[in-house]
Amino acid sequence: MWRNESLYLKPDVLLEPLFNQWYAWPYLIAPASAAMYVANQHLKLMQSFVAAPQTHQAALRNPALLGGPFLNCDPRHAPEVKSLWERTIKEQQPLLALAESIRALDQLLDEEALGLSLSPLYARVPEPLRGCVELVYDANHRPSARLIEGLLYQSQYYNPAAQSLLLWRAAQDARSFVFSTPRLPETRQLQLSLPFAHAGLDELFKMRRTPQRHGFIKEQLAIPDTDDELFADLFTDAPPPAPASYQGAGVRIRYFGHACLLIETAEVSLLCDPAISYGGAPDIERFTFADLPARLDYVLITHNHQDHCLLETLLQLRPQIGTLVVPKNNGGSLVDPSLKLALRQIGFRNVIELDEMESLEMSGGQIIGVPFLGEHADLGIRSKLAYWIAVKGQRLLCVADSENLEPKLYERIANVLGPADVLFVGMECDGAPLSWLYGALLTKPLSRKMDQTRRSNGSDFLQAQALVEQLSPTQVYVYAMGQEPWLTYLTSLRYTPTSRPIVESNQLIDACRQRGVTAERLYGQKEIHLPPRTSRKEDK
Repeated sequence: MWRNESLYLKPDVLLEPLFNQWYAWPYLIAPASAAMYVANQHLKLMQSFVAAPQTHQAALRNPALLGGPFLNCDPRHAPEVKSLWERTIKEQQPLLALAESIRALDQLLDEEALGLSLSPLYARVPEPLRGCVELVYDANHRPSARLIEGLLYQSQYYNPAAQSLLLWRAAQDARSFVFSTPRLPETRQLQLSLPFAHAGLDELFKMRRTPQRHGFIKEQLAIPDTDDELFADLFTDAPPPAPASYQGAGVRIRYFGHACLLIETAEVSLLCDPAISYGGAPDIERFTFADLPARLDYVLITHNHQDHCLLETLLQLRPQIGTLVVPKNNGGSLVDPSLKLALRQIGFRNVIELDEMESLEMSGGQIIGVPFLGEHADLGIRSKLAYWIAVKGQRLLCVADSENLEPKLYERIANVLGPADVLFVGMECDGAPLSWLYGALLTKPLSRKMDQTRRSNGSDFLQAQALVEQLSPTQVYVYAMGQEPWLTYLTSLRYTPTSRPIVESNQLIDACRQRGVTAERLYGQKEIHLPPRTSRKEDK
């Protein structure tokens, strides 16, 4: 059926990228961090579920435990989870050995690196890490190991065969939280055993706009005849509506949900932190893939969290992206793998790093990387950057989840860059504890007090208010709150009117409006138009 017909990909076709059947994010691409998550999270969660599936099921009846360390599986699926657990132990032996080596090396450095030369310790580095680490002290003689990530990607520890993709049609927004539960086979889902870098994926997602022969795409993706019915259901001969490209004289900003902003002029398009809805419930207006321009000149990633660097969306946009901009990385840190290396490894060709206060020229303006403090549980993570976008004489600042821990920072930024016209600020000020995201990477026990005080917080009212006072914007938008129903599978957030992020952001909105500043907490979709201005000297 349809072999020689030209077809389009249906707009509601959903993609989930998987690593060893777990939802993939950048920390499962980088070999060292992937090893730690497999060993210290995936295997332990599956083992716990197999031992007591009813306990996991009962825990998830409590809304407060959504997003916790519980598999969202029916107890009847315990044999399938056990099978994946056993297969993981067998097939992921290299990664498990790497994880054990990372733990053993940390212990070796704790016990033996006492300020004397590190040279004798190279012979005692565990074999999986030999030749892939540099042993160093900081200026206070505290030891650490720098991972040589480029070599790890060229070793057995990076295995694209563990990557696959699930495709199905999204009839609704609701999906279960993805980071604590492996994806088990379901009848209406098509699983492609292909690496993320496979060129056939680009051909598939071009079909959202450009028709292609059914037979061609089937061959590109090596779809077996047994999956013909499932595969055929992904396509239609009905062309999608053509999005009207923005041709105005000023700047158009479209909010797609969470931290995703499309910023357009007639000459250039920028997309920040892509997270795009497929359609879902018709009662919530939203922009979808169909509302994006054919080409995205720049895609900007603020930081390496799963709701901001979303591989599910990025892989689908890969054919449209001109330049992918990511924060400059420390290099070689287990808790801070290189975004540039990970994204290049999975098929993104033009990936560039931007450093703090470094600028990138674009048509009609520039993009400047702005320092981003907090939101990472006090870990030494450099892969985070806010973006100052100066275009058509307008100045926008997207700070994502930056926590204004040091008001002097934005005072200095304002002294250098001047006032902002439009500020987008995240206020998820009840962030998760250290262990929620980073626990699998830790090689030493974590006390409860340490875990609870070191959190991934965004700005609260006082911090956001100080930011507004320092930057003097005329428009303020609270975003990156994870409220949209098509995003709860990533965030597990369920706000009520008394939730602290809602209360604190309401305070900011009220305070701004009292000062005559336009202010709003974004939800669903929003379109903002800014008139052109004569460029100011600070923008040149």
